[in-house]
Amino acid sequence: MEPTRPETTDFERVLRALHAEGVEFILIGGLAAVVWGASQFTRDVDIVYRRTPDNLQRLARALAPLSPYLRDAPPGLPFLWDAETLRRGMNFTLSSDAGPIDLFGEMVSGETYDTLKANAVELTLFGVPCLCVSLRQLIALKRAAGRPRDMEVIAELETLHAEPSPPDE
Repeated sequence: MEPTRPETTDFERVLRALHAEGVEFILIGGLAAVVWGASQFTRDVDIVYRRTPDNLQRLARALAPLSPYLRDAPPGLPFLWDAETLRRGMNFTLSSDAGPIDLFGEMVSGETYDTLKANAVELTLFGVPCLCVSLRQLIALKRAAGRPRDMEVIAELETLHAEPSPPDE
């Protein structure tokens, strides 16, 4: 049975856990929108992870201390968190001791870690270096997902994308 979990993610804790194990991932979703200046509130962390055998091992190790469990699964459903589970699956919506975490091996649009990495932006959040999906790609991912909440933020992201960059000093 899934224990009571936080409804909002401790972003720093999750990012530090991923970084400590050297997990190859790219931030997407609401946290990425906030990074790009959107005013939306997000409760979870969404990442696209690289699906190499080594990275699956690192991802399994990184999140194991957070006791991940399938979010909204029937109570008592057996769930083993390991690299083999990651290998056999693709996308996971998890609850954890650090809050909700969504893992994507492949997006609805067919994008993967490898296809998104070329345009990802390196940044530091909570003192943790990581990659974030580009603003243009984030808009495309949200459009492809087609969920009402994604459509709401697209207009704001497009406005941010259209704003001129500050001149070089």
